[in-house]
Amino acid sequence: MYWKPDLESSEPVFRQIMRYFEERIIRGELSPGQSLPSERSLAEEIKVNRSTVSMAYDELRSTGLVRSVRGRGTHVSEDLWGVIPSRIPNWNLYTSKGAFLPGLPLDLRIREASNMPDIINLARSELSPDLFPVSDLQRLLGKMSLSIPLGYSDPRGARQLRETLVKHLGEQYDIHVDSDQILITTGAQQSLHLITQCLLAPGDSVVLEGPSYAYSLSLFTSAGLRLFQIPMDEYGLQPEEVVELYRRHKVRMVFVNPTYHNPTGTTLTPQRRKRLIEICSELRLPIVEDDAYSALTLDDTITPPSPLVTVEGGYNNVIYLGSMSKTVAPGLRIGWVVGPSAVIQRLADAKEQMDLGTSAISQELARTFIESEWTTHIKKLQKNLSIRRDCMISALGRLDNKNISWTVPNGGYHVWCRTNLTAKDSDILEIGIRHKILFVPGGLYGAQRGYIKFSFARATIEEIEEGIHRFGEILKL
Repeated sequence: MYWKPDLESSEPVFRQIMRYFEERIIRGELSPGQSLPSERSLAEEIKVNRSTVSMAYDELRSTGLVRSVRGRGTHVSEDLWGVIPSRIPNWNLYTSKGAFLPGLPLDLRIREASNMPDIINLARSELSPDLFPVSDLQRLLGKMSLSIPLGYSDPRGARQLRETLVKHLGEQYDIHVDSDQILITTGAQQSLHLITQCLLAPGDSVVLEGPSYAYSLSLFTSAGLRLFQIPMDEYGLQPEEVVELYRRHKVRMVFVNPTYHNPTGTTLTPQRRKRLIEICSELRLPIVEDDAYSALTLDDTITPPSPLVTVEGGYNNVIYLGSMSKTVAPGLRIGWVVGPSAVIQRLADAKEQMDLGTSAISQELARTFIESEWTTHIKKLQKNLSIRRDCMISALGRLDNKNISWTVPNGGYHVWCRTNLTAKDSDILEIGIRHKILFVPGGLYGAQRGYIKFSFARATIEEIEEGIHRFGEILKL
């Protein structure tokens, strides 16, 4: 086999492999019943990870072009005799179309590389499994009664959970709303998707912090939105810049992550929060506030500013997003939107059409967890994340390298670094993969070359120390 994947291509390697075999089958170069190489042998031959080949074969099986039988391997489907190319859908063409665009190449490559053996993953914005409150959730599940409504319920979410959130948001965040102003979603990602689909139209301009994790989400470009950056410094976004962006681009909405910002870790100051609300009120610009990390303060002496929605004028201008993904477990798939009743009603209608409502069992589990376990769990989580953050900062300090600098976040998951690396983000990522260290190049978030984000929430102490050491070796190249 003389073919090799192009590792410099923006197309994921598994899709290149899938397309190679698809084209050979359609052209008749591989006959019905003919065997494909085993996953292991093909991976060794073309020098890729076996999981990459597995993903390609999974894609081929989904098209019906190949079948796998235990003990016999993978072979071309035997019912393809006489099939001509025009009779087989061009699945590559289909998968590149549709309203929802594929993920960005860098993001897809990071996801692909995360399955490689022995790689240290400092890219994943997710808690380590040992930080999930598994025993608490297991105990609550054991006590749960299935007398809760298991049919299709209120599209806004279970009333009991929304009433629990009314109390929780008031006590923990000083957000005072009633239950009709809350929509339960399957995580903040769905919240953003609903907002972009229901409140905006293709061609609309929106502004986000620059850099912002939102640039890595295809849902914005899939909605046909035009994205513009609000400049940032060590105190967060610069509110006055919103005025100029509004004048130049007829901005329709502002998306911000003001507390323990992803990826920079900065927190918007109270003065700038007030000014942002004033500006957006004058311009009648709605703000979407993603508050994923504010519960995760890592220093006892620091209290983060109150959410934007609580600032004077905020309740009329801000749509507030929260979830349990970063604080408890992403697998619960529980998030919420807080906003004016008219907005909640519009989003709830769309959500009902989309999925007929969030799982009743997940909602009940979330309700009981918030009522009985939240405070104890968050304190424990803050302590553990603080240890991991301090470990990463210490490891960076030991590099003794003038080619890298970083911020020390007061909360959240991330350390934002500036380096002297000038190569393309895709090249830097591949160098990291070869060194068995995975991180996120800043370009994925709209940053200039040389910026890197490390996440300390998922890795162990040993992995953090070794991963930063490996990155130090890259800086010496």
